[in-house]
Amino acid sequence: MSTGTTAVLAVGADVTRELDTVLGWMAWLVTCAGVAGLIIVGTRMALAVKTGDVEEHLREFLMVMGACVIGASAGPLASFLLNG
Repeated sequence: MSTGTTAVLAVGADVTRELDTVLGWMAWLVTCAGVAGLIIVGTRMALAVKTGDVEEHLREFLMVMGACVIGASAGPLASFLLNG
């Protein structure tokens, strides 16, 4: 049964202006950290191949990529929930 009323959880843009600024800065920081992490993991993989040291770097690669996905999705998710 529908009563015809809907609950609106969105808040005004003036309330979330500071949050949007912080999320923008955090998005750039997550991007820089993700690129640095991939460079570090790639360097370690290259050195391991060159020295003949057999190590499993897939776990490190997946950890960096998972952190990138979580960090990249935090801003749009918060924006969607707050701005409706």
